[in-house]
Amino acid sequence: MRYDLVIFDNDGVLVDSEPLSNRHLAAYLTELGHPTTYEDSIRDYMGSAMHRVHDLIEERTGQRLPADFDDVFHARVFAAFERELKPVPGVADVLEKLTADGVPYCVASSGSHERIRVGHRAAGLDRFFDDSRIFSSQDVGRGKPAPDLFLHAAERMGTAPDRCVVVEDSPLGVQAAVAAGMDVYGFTAMTPAEKLTGVTRPFGDMRELLPLLTGGDRAEN
Repeated sequence: MRYDLVIFDNDGVLVDSEPLSNRHLAAYLTELGHPTTYEDSIRDYMGSAMHRVHDLIEERTGQRLPADFDDVFHARVFAAFERELKPVPGVADVLEKLTADGVPYCVASSGSHERIRVGHRAAGLDRFFDDSRIFSSQDVGRGKPAPDLFLHAAERMGTAPDRCVVVEDSPLGVQAAVAAGMDVYGFTAMTPAEKLTGVTRPFGDMRELLPLLTGGDRAEN
């Protein structure tokens, strides 16, 4: 293993939640009078903390979202998670191998602690992540694309940033990892590689990840 710590993003990397989440977010914003397509939601909000939704809507319209917006949205998304959420294909095998080999790993997500845990339970990944391996944007002052969350996770896991690798699928997350001084492998299942500017290496299938972690080409693309 070429790294001392593997930091996973959550949504779209561990759990296949981005389609569900962005479909519901677009529908709710539209319902509130802010017409938003699924594609708009992916472009503007994928990989970000909830405050970005509030900030962009107010910036663009001069209107604030309802005080209960986050609670209503999360209730809808969590219900969808319980019905439909699956792990990203192949990621359980990656986690099994890292666990068996004693390789430290964790998750650092823009989502809340509750969202992470609900998603992991629904997708059957909770056995891989106890509290010591879960980090949320709630834990820091600034979410992605600021580097704070990844630096916080590395510090708590006792690892220098330059010995960490981040697995990300959003432009905001890649920006955060690069700003933290970490290598970052860009998962392209939902985001084209050309939009993940600055990645150490793009990859499109979780079965490709373990070879990258153990000796793949680190040349930047």
